[in-house]
Amino acid sequence: MPEPVPGPAFVPVREDAPQTPRLTPSPAHDFSAPMNAVLPRRRSPAWTLANCLTYGRLVAVPVVVVLLFWPEELTARWAAFGVFVVAAITDYLDGYVARAYAQSSALGRMLDPIADKLLVAACLFMLAADGTIEGLSIGAAIVILCREVLVSGLREYLAELKVGLPVSRIAKWKTTVQLLALGVLVAGPAAEELFPGSMTLGIVLLWLAAALTLYTGWDYMRAGVRHAIDDPR
Repeated sequence: MPEPVPGPAFVPVREDAPQTPRLTPSPAHDFSAPMNAVLPRRRSPAWTLANCLTYGRLVAVPVVVVLLFWPEELTARWAAFGVFVVAAITDYLDGYVARAYAQSSALGRMLDPIADKLLVAACLFMLAADGTIEGLSIGAAIVILCREVLVSGLREYLAELKVGLPVSRIAKWKTTVQLLALGVLVAGPAAEELFPGSMTLGIVLLWLAAALTLYTGWDYMRAGVRHAIDDPR
């Protein structure tokens, strides 16, 4: 008969000996998940009402440009004026909707200033091309365009420093006057037939917008230079 295989020796455990904790996985420590798992990033909502208003302003840019290719057609002028007015209204509505209904998103903050600058630049180019803005008034258009480029460059630089460039109250007034001037000039000769002197009013508003542009541009430039001087890099 084979010899019985001796089992493991029984070792008595002292009551005062330290106890080894049991490795029992709990819901908070689930060992089944990979140790290098990366949590998914939260995506910015794309189809909120505020963002859709911004998309509409982007779509309005080529529509206004196409309609202004026929500067002597009064119907096309009124159509361009209507599209421009709707786009200008959305410039105020998208920000209000984003704040009122908590729809602020990174995508909206990126596209909103881009849509504004594209609309303004496209209208200025087309109005200069068809002669609505001519002579010395082209200088006002150049001032406005240069300011937009300046502010865009400052925002890009300050973003690297994690410094925001808030919109001042005067800058908001500048935007309002600028949109009023462009709206009147987009209607152009069509508005002049119904309201004589409207194009002169549009040119005056354009120069007023250029003056406010110079002031706000200098204010932003001063803030940017101050941060650049203080930057230790």
